[in-house]
Amino acid sequence: MLRARRRRRRIRRLIFILLVSVALLMVGSAGAVLAWRWMDPLTTSFILQRKASELLAGGRARDVEHRWVAWQAISENAGLAVIASEDQRFAEHWGFDVESIQDAIEERQRGGRMRGASTISQQVAKNLFLWPGRSWLRKGLEAYFTVLIELCWSKRRILEVYLNVAQFGDKTFGVGAASERFFGKRASQLSAYEAALLAAVLPNPVRLRVESPSAYVRQRARWIQRQMRALGGSAHVRSI
Repeated sequence: MLRARRRRRRIRRLIFILLVSVALLMVGSAGAVLAWRWMDPLTTSFILQRKASELLAGGRARDVEHRWVAWQAISENAGLAVIASEDQRFAEHWGFDVESIQDAIEERQRGGRMRGASTISQQVAKNLFLWPGRSWLRKGLEAYFTVLIELCWSKRRILEVYLNVAQFGDKTFGVGAASERFFGKRASQLSAYEAALLAAVLPNPVRLRVESPSAYVRQRARWIQRQMRALGGSAHVRSI
């Protein structure tokens, strides 16, 4: 009887500690997301992981390039290109593109390969806070952070952060570092085709290369340019 009571007390204590830990995590993460509505993140989870892998391989962490560029200093072509490529309903949804998710499920049921349906908001959540992978835990955390981001930030802020944290090359993060490395110019000077090339490698920025684009990358860039025009050009970005 005494042992049973002690066991129950231990279980209650563990549950209490777990609940407090979860509450502290939620408060801390919500505070960070809210602060980043105005403050620019110094780094991201993905950048830190890439730097760590570089160090483990005997390289230097500073070889991983990342420079923050304010929204006003980014070409509208860059924002339009990633919307056209990654998330054409970005301005309409609340973080999750239900139609794309349904299309992906139906395609899988017809025997096709399972394709991603992540929105720009989901990719920001993943890049800032999480790690690569497809586990249910990671997906659950991604959904949690996506909701926080959509609640706390404007769509323009989400797009600004995405352009600054997305990986465009093996050691290159953000449109600022990418435009300088691949085109020798500032992000504000990107042409429509250059922006489309950057967006074209986003599905796999290590295998697909901006500096020596394959026929597939060039073809995808041209498709993205057509989508950019179909969306209404730069006016579409200015309306967000």
